[in-house]
Amino acid sequence: MLTGLSILVAEDNSLNQRIVNFILQKQHAEVVAVVNGSDAVEQVRNKDFDVILMDLQMPEMDGYEATSYIRQTLKKTVPVIAMSASNFEEDIKKCMQVGMNTCISKPFEPADLCELILKVLRDQKTTT
Repeated sequence: MLTGLSILVAEDNSLNQRIVNFILQKQHAEVVAVVNGSDAVEQVRNKDFDVILMDLQMPEMDGYEATSYIRQTLKKTVPVIAMSASNFEEDIKKCMQVGMNTCISKPFEPADLCELILKVLRDQKTTT
């Protein structure tokens, strides 16, 4: 389903990171994992990804700051999916304001994550 996709996972919680990596690798995606927004920005600066899964609350640089930097400074249009335990309306608004494409609430079902990734990629193709 996700075969051949290059996906950046920015997640500081090691258990969550292992779970997401397992889900994506089981679907034959190429996964690069980082533990903070600063590392995510560096990865995006040096490599092209099909999708970024971005935790919101991380040390050094949170997901909001990292996405804003990716959009405004690096001028990258790669789809960014926020991963958050919070699904409050104000958090979702803030995600959209900094340039994220959509959000998924943790915990999530593996199939829901994979379907959302494919939907975001389809939406990206129709807008470019």
